[in-house]
Amino acid sequence: MAEQPWNRGLAFRRCLVSVLTLLGTLTYATADEPQDYRSRNFVVHTDLPKEDAEQLLEKMEVMLKMISRYWGAPLRKPVECYVVVDDSNWPPADLPAQARPIVQSGGITIAQGTRRGNVFNLTATVYASSKFGTAQHEAVHAYCYHTFGVTGPTWYAEGMAEMGNYWKEDDSSVTAPPYVIDFLKRSRSKPLSEITDNNQRTGDGWQNYAWRWALCHFLVNNPNYRDRFRQLGISYLKQGTTSFERAYASQLQELDFEFRLFMQHLGVGLNAESTAWNWKTRPRKPSTKRTMTTKVYAKRGWQATNAQLTQGQQYRFTTDGKWFISSEEEVGVEGNANGEGRLEAVLIENFQLSEPFELGSSGTFTAPGNGQLVLRCRDKWTQLNDNSGSISVKIQAGREVAGRDAAADVGVESR
Repeated sequence: MAEQPWNRGLAFRRCLVSVLTLLGTLTYATADEPQDYRSRNFVVHTDLPKEDAEQLLEKMEVMLKMISRYWGAPLRKPVECYVVVDDSNWPPADLPAQARPIVQSGGITIAQGTRRGNVFNLTATVYASSKFGTAQHEAVHAYCYHTFGVTGPTWYAEGMAEMGNYWKEDDSSVTAPPYVIDFLKRSRSKPLSEITDNNQRTGDGWQNYAWRWALCHFLVNNPNYRDRFRQLGISYLKQGTTSFERAYASQLQELDFEFRLFMQHLGVGLNAESTAWNWKTRPRKPSTKRTMTTKVYAKRGWQATNAQLTQGQQYRFTTDGKWFISSEEEVGVEGNANGEGRLEAVLIENFQLSEPFELGSSGTFTAPGNGQLVLRCRDKWTQLNDNSGSISVKIQAGREVAGRDAAADVGVESR
């Protein structure tokens, strides 16, 4: 059977169209006449000024290096990109009719060629606005078409394309723009099944792209899930049959809990590793004769101890050591004048966290509920990256508290 032109690569990327209403009217410099610029892996036709065009090429090369390393496959052939500041600068023949209305505020990647089974020969061309990193986003799609012949299901393809847009070399923390973070913080929580629904279609609004990016960023960088996520992505790109639900069937509850924690503290500078949970720590009940010891690191988020507490039971604790809450500020577990660096605790039971309560350097406290004791160095979640050091915490059971509402009274007595 003769090979036919392969049209499934025609995918409209209308993300970020309504962003203009959030950011207001922006003015962009233009070179008026479109010019051609080249790097090792990209050919860019653009009416951007020369300096801006060269900076864009540099960003795209860095992005390409990162995604090629992540997916373990080099780009097979250069990507041609049309990056538009003002479409009135472009003759009709330079932009396809389907691309011209889109490049005013979004982008489209058109893949054309032939495909027979797993054998393909596709050429993907990017048409993108110069705004909002759209060219980098679309270049990820082009890379996937050239390298794998597909981009994967919509949620994965668009989430990873946004990753390519925001990725910075040697920086795995959150770098998304403020309007994306503000939207996600104000939105209702989305269940994983809704974000990863395979019936979604591309071009359904930047808000949906934001959720897909958030989940992909979390899964790429959380050590509990990143290896399996990479395997899942490779399966998508090699047209495997593995689904998200099947890939994480044994971890869905844990994943959902950690993703909600990540979204709760989302902000520029947040590292997904700091919201990773140690599920391997198996708790036991402390006794008056058995002391349990845990090391708590200032740079990490909540850290599970091996102490299972009982509501109404009194516990004694001691600490040893100091930690840094910045590159220069060393404090003890009492923290500084603002309470930063103080030892903080919660209980976890059935994937639910209690309200946080403070501990000092030593003393006693009454458990406000049942659950595994979890500790951290109190600091802004988005500022943990410059913390260092650790302390040692020892927990021992004391007397049982009777005749009082222990759940309402943490009852910390420190010295």
